[in-house]
Amino acid sequence: MASRDPARPNVLLILSDDQGHWAMGCAGNPEIRTPHLDALAERGVRFSRFFCTSPVCSPARASLFTGELPSQHGVHDWLSYHHAGRTGIDFLAERTLFTDLLADAGYRLGLSGKWHLGANDRPRKGFVHWYAHESGGGPYYGAPMYRDAVRTEEPRYLTDALGEDAAQFLSAEADRPEPFHLSLHFTAPHKPWRGQHPDEYTDLYADCAFTSCPQGPAHPWQPVTEDGSPVGGESDTREALVGYFAATTAMDAAIGRVLQRLDELGLTESTLVVFTSDNGFNAGHHGIWGKGNGTFPQNMYDSSVIVPCLISQPGRIPGGRHCDALLSQYDVLPTLVEHLGLDHTHDPALPGRSFADILAGTDATVGADRERVVVYDEYGPVRMIRTRDWKYVHRYPHGPHELYHLAADPGEEHNLAADPAHAATRIDLAARLDAWFARYVDPALDGSRLPVTGSGQRTPVTPGALPTAFEPGPEAKA
Repeated sequence: MASRDPARPNVLLILSDDQGHWAMGCAGNPEIRTPHLDALAERGVRFSRFFCTSPVCSPARASLFTGELPSQHGVHDWLSYHHAGRTGIDFLAERTLFTDLLADAGYRLGLSGKWHLGANDRPRKGFVHWYAHESGGGPYYGAPMYRDAVRTEEPRYLTDALGEDAAQFLSAEADRPEPFHLSLHFTAPHKPWRGQHPDEYTDLYADCAFTSCPQGPAHPWQPVTEDGSPVGGESDTREALVGYFAATTAMDAAIGRVLQRLDELGLTESTLVVFTSDNGFNAGHHGIWGKGNGTFPQNMYDSSVIVPCLISQPGRIPGGRHCDALLSQYDVLPTLVEHLGLDHTHDPALPGRSFADILAGTDATVGADRERVVVYDEYGPVRMIRTRDWKYVHRYPHGPHELYHLAADPGEEHNLAADPAHAATRIDLAARLDAWFARYVDPALDGSRLPVTGSGQRTPVTPGALPTAFEPGPEAKA
C-alpha cells in the first residue's frame, strides 16, 4: 500500500515556476497568502538560502534532476520550442536523473505538470503516469497537455487540474505495494497574469499595498525594443502583482488539497515532501520584472538565484526549523540518495553533497564546516560565486563584473568590483570561481564560451550546432 515505512519513504516533489524566495508568508512576507506552504514549513525545515543552479527554468530543472551543472548536462537556457512529437528532442538523453535511481530502486513514478526538458510528450524511465505540459508555459486555460503521449487541451484552470491529477495519482498508488515518486510541477506563478486567475484569488489582493515589492526605476540593463519600450517589463505593475500573488495563492490552495489527500491515505509520515521553485523572480526588485534573463547581460541577484525550499517528513525530520546554510539544487540528488537509503555510489564528477544530516537534525558537528560552504551559479557566460558575506559575478569574456559585500549591502546596490580597496577579495573569489568550474565542467559543454543570451535554446549543444543552438540576444533583435 505505497510505502508505509518512514525509512523508505515515498517522495512528493512539488515544483513551482518563477517563484521568488520572498513569495511566501513563512518567508516573512506579510502580504501574500500561503497558509498551506506556511503549515508545511512548520512541519519541516525551511531553507532560506537555497539556490537554483541557473536563474532560468530549463537549466535549473535539468540540474535539479541530474545533480549536474549546465556546463555538464548542456542545457544552458530555457527551451524555446515545444519539443514534443516529431520535433521532440530529449535534452537529457543518456543522463542519469534521480528519478532513474528511484525507478531502479522499485519506485513507481508519476508526473503532473511542466517538464520542459525536451520530449515533453514521452514519459521518462520508470514513469507510470505522465501528464505533461507541451512546452514551458502559457495560458492557464486551454493549456496544451500530453496524457500518456496523447495531446489534449485542458479546459480547467491549470493549477486546479494539476492538483486534482496529482491527488488522483496518490489515490491510485495508495494500495500498491511499491513506493511512489510524484513530481507535481506547477506552471504557477509564471505569467500570464492578467485575466488568468479565478476571482476568489485576485479579490484577495484588490486592496493590497504590495509594500513587499517596491517598484523602483527600471534597471539599466533591462532590454528595450527599437522604440525604447521595455522587453519583458510590465506596463501595469499593480495588475501584474495582483496576478502574481493570486497565482501563488491558487497554487498554495491546490498544494493544500494534495497534502490533505496524503493525510487521508495515511501516508504523511512515510512520504518525503520537497517544495521548491525552478528559479527565483524579481517583481520589481532591482527595477526588474523577470529572473536571470530579466536583464541583458543576465543577472545573478539573490532575488533571481535564491528559491523557496521546504522539506518535510513528520516523525523523521524534526519540524519547525529554519536553516540558513548555503545549499544548491545540485545538492538534492545526493541528499535523496542518503535520505532514501538508495544503493548508489556518489559520482565524484558531480558537484553536490548531501544535506541529509540537516534534515535529520544531526548536523551540529558539521555546522562549522557548512559556514565555509560557497555556492555557484551559471547562466551561459555569466558565473557567480556566493559566500555568506560576499558575491562575485564574472561575465566572460569582458564583463561587466560585480562584487557585493552582502554583509553590509544585502540589497546588492553597491558594486565594488572596480574598488581598489576590495581588489584582493575580488581576485580571490575570481580564482576560486575559475578553479571550481575547471574541476567540474565538461569542456565540450562549457557555457562560458557559448552565445547564451537568455532568449532561449533551440537544440542541444554540439560543435556544429553552436551558431544556431541559441536564440539571438536582445541587442541582435533591435
